[in-house]
Amino acid sequence: MKYKVILLIVVFLTTQLQAQQVYSKKEPFAHTFSIVARDTITGEMGVAVQSHWFSVGSLVAWGKAGVGVVATQSFINPSFGPRGLSLLENGLTPKMAVEDLLKLDAGRDVRQLAILDSKGNVFSYTGKNCIAEAGNIVGNNFSVQANLMEKNTVWPAMAEAFKTTKGSLAERLMAALEAAQKEGGDIRGKQSAAILVVKAKSTGNSWDDKVVDLRVEDNPNPIKEMRRLLTIQEAYEFMNKGDLAVETGNNKLAKKYYMKAQKLNPDNLEMKYWYAVTLANNGEIEEASKIFKAIFKINSNWKTLTPRLVEAKLLTVSKNDLDKILQL
Repeated sequence: MKYKVILLIVVFLTTQLQAQQVYSKKEPFAHTFSIVARDTITGEMGVAVQSHWFSVGSLVAWGKAGVGVVATQSFINPSFGPRGLSLLENGLTPKMAVEDLLKLDAGRDVRQLAILDSKGNVFSYTGKNCIAEAGNIVGNNFSVQANLMEKNTVWPAMAEAFKTTKGSLAERLMAALEAAQKEGGDIRGKQSAAILVVKAKSTGNSWDDKVVDLRVEDNPNPIKEMRRLLTIQEAYEFMNKGDLAVETGNNKLAKKYYMKAQKLNPDNLEMKYWYAVTLANNGEIEEASKIFKAIFKINSNWKTLTPRLVEAKLLTVSKNDLDKILQL
């Protein structure tokens, strides 16, 4: 009975969307390498991609918390992203979803498509006319796929990097991209990259469902830039934790998180500023003053901002201490 219900859903969706299945040479020519994967501990799911094409992430990478992720590439059919996720939501497996999307697609022979669901089930496809070097590997809770590569060692290197790298899902996805580029990557060169990671279960708020959503749209070294952005994101995650600690009045914990953020992003004035504010709130005025002085010397707007924090009760110092800070 369950299979019949799923079959009816497939027929309905196929009928509704058949008009979108026609292959057109106007479709984006984003040859690329990508990975879809799931973290078996956290349940997070993600997509990472790089290509010698502008804004590759806006077309290739799709994901929805509690549902799954999709990578659609080569001669891209962008509709495969939202439609693939819709098929998963309606009970289809990744294999069924891929097969359903491709069966009426006139461009199936030049497509590459990978779909992974929230249980870690995954299926990927490489059309017979994808430009060499092209191929895909399905592993435990992941799939790597590539086309128009310099060498046929690109996607095996991605798979190995993902399997052997420790850390968060985003870190492992990043390692897969770096491994691909080390093997030569896209034969045309480099231009854009993206990493999207969604939560294992939806919070009910779309703005809370993404763990990572970073794109490098146009850069001579997009993977290197993505690594930098990922580090900055981690730093700001510590900043956010510090802010929450301040909100609850736990300035010692806030100090700890702000310090971690600074270590990851030492040249960021704002991170230094809020660390100094936390020190001042902890009564460590002398240490805070040294940091405030260095910041004010570079940008006096931070000095202008400081008394406003007292009014907002984010800086809880005496008038005498505030005056000392403003005289720096």
